[in-house]
Amino acid sequence: MSGSLELDSLNSMKYLYLRELSEPRDNSLRIVVEEAVLGRDASSGSVLAGLPELAEIMKDGRLIESTEGCRTFELSWSRYVAYLVTEELVGSCGKYDDESYTGKLFRVYAESHFLNHLARDTGGHVEPIQHYKLTCLNHLIDVAAYAPPQIRLIETVSPHPPRIQ
Repeated sequence: MSGSLELDSLNSMKYLYLRELSEPRDNSLRIVVEEAVLGRDASSGSVLAGLPELAEIMKDGRLIESTEGCRTFELSWSRYVAYLVTEELVGSCGKYDDESYTGKLFRVYAESHFLNHLARDTGGHVEPIQHYKLTCLNHLIDVAAYAPPQIRLIETVSPHPPRIQ
């Protein structure tokens, strides 16, 4: 993995948002994630404008948002075996205590349901497959590849809408 510093920075963050996912060439994958932090008071007028019924519920809430100073990372695989993008809420509801991984927001799995699925349902692999997972607030991204991604810090392009916590 290029950028041990970038990997450490990625795993030290509290929250990530998936911002882009593309295939620049056949069987290559590019993912852009952006750091998010606890931000403004969720009960502020602009957030709940026109929704007075939520004011009491949100009185102690804070927005999780990408603000000035939040970092953006690009992860690129020159080749991948498979990837899966799951909406975060449904992807967080299973039983995963039989899986084994290191990392926090960027995980590297030794054992996983995704690896088991690929072993059962694919073949012809010329090298061992590694499972990587990005755990973002809005999506979970599982990537199976023969080699780790290149990770680099990039400039943030524009602000994105917040999520309420």
